[in-house]
Amino acid sequence: MSRRLARETALQVLFQRDLTKETLITAEIVEHWATEFVVPEVSRPFAQGLVDGTIAHLDEIDQTIASFAQDWTLSRMANVDRNVMRLATYEILFCTDIPGRVSLNEAIELAKRFGGEESAKFVNGILDRVVDSVTKTERKGVEGD
Repeated sequence: MSRRLARETALQVLFQRDLTKETLITAEIVEHWATEFVVPEVSRPFAQGLVDGTIAHLDEIDQTIASFAQDWTLSRMANVDRNVMRLATYEILFCTDIPGRVSLNEAIELAKRFGGEESAKFVNGILDRVVDSVTKTERKGVEGD
């Protein structure tokens, strides 16, 4: 399974949705981008799950990003950077089978490929804090038991 290609597909769908401000039928858009990126059939449900999960939790995801983005509002962020972070934050917060550092590293690679010159550093700076906050919360829960 190619999770990287699935993430690229999910990013394209989220980017398109954010740019057009339209409520799209995500299954059709995911299929379009999955075909464009030659995503294996076995990886397409992962891409669809990332898109659906990110959209379903968008308010919480945006609040999380905003809380760690010092001196930056989401509207000021580059569209690619914002959507890379949304995708990764969804994984970090809600995909417990994926280690947070894996999601962070994958987001950095997406930012390098699709973002601007400083995107990877920007994304890393914010998402590193998101991962640390989740890790600390998990540790607190373990210690409190």
